[in-house]
Amino acid sequence: MTEVERAAGGVLYRRSGDRVEVCLVHRPRYDDWSLPKGKLTGGEHPLAGALREVGEETGAEAIPQLRLPDVDYVMPDGRAKNVAYWLMAATTDGPVRDTGEVDEVAWLPLEEAVGLLSYAEEKTVLAGVAALPPVTAVIALVRHARAGERKAWAGRDELRPIDPIGAGQADRIATLLTPMRPRRLVAATPLRCAQTLEPLAAATGRPIVQDGAFAETSGPDGVPARVASARARLAELRGFERAVVCSQGKLMPHLIASLTGAADHRPFKTPKGDGWLLTWAGERLLGASRL
Repeated sequence: MTEVERAAGGVLYRRSGDRVEVCLVHRPRYDDWSLPKGKLTGGEHPLAGALREVGEETGAEAIPQLRLPDVDYVMPDGRAKNVAYWLMAATTDGPVRDTGEVDEVAWLPLEEAVGLLSYAEEKTVLAGVAALPPVTAVIALVRHARAGERKAWAGRDELRPIDPIGAGQADRIATLLTPMRPRRLVAATPLRCAQTLEPLAAATGRPIVQDGAFAETSGPDGVPARVASARARLAELRGFERAVVCSQGKLMPHLIASLTGAADHRPFKTPKGDGWLLTWAGERLLGASRL
């Protein structure tokens, strides 16, 4: 089986008065207009790669907001390629850093940008963005990092700390989510949840607030009430536009299923140190995508 070349990029947008403009780049090597994107390096996370490529090709810093549909196609040499795209809000602009790849940047209204793009697949991505309502809030919901085995811990379970592998996962979460510029960091009450967010707190300068609404219950009978409490708290956090919440594995699948309206919570099972990007337009959940 032919290995798929993986890449990532973004639909970078900004508001100019009453209109929305998106950023396209011109690549002299191909003489085309495209969305900023590029190949992932090594084991690079697609979101990290998308932010890096957008920064290099446009000079802009951006806040990731929503995972968009991937684009799959076959390159002229016969290789299969997959591009993961995110919707991103530009916070700054600057000179193009990868001048060997890009020689011109254009900020255009959505309709004009669709017309200028060289590739039908990217036109489809941009048309999908044009149909979206404005994003009002983004919350990353992560499961705490690895904390060893529960049965090997002699103390109270709430005090079980993350282990060395968990510390590495916490660093990875910080690297991935710092570009979100979260305004609130919230952790469930167990120590391991707060420890998971400590590197992110150090990177962003935000304090960690502990909240029992995101802690798992002692048994399944308490799950519906806890999900209701967590949903109410998420509704409050949406008012801050961007937040990161660290929760636990027995609550998160039920919470996400409730938010998405799914009948089965099992597809939302989340490994330790992993999570979801939840995106809202007002009270409407636009997407719940795995980080």
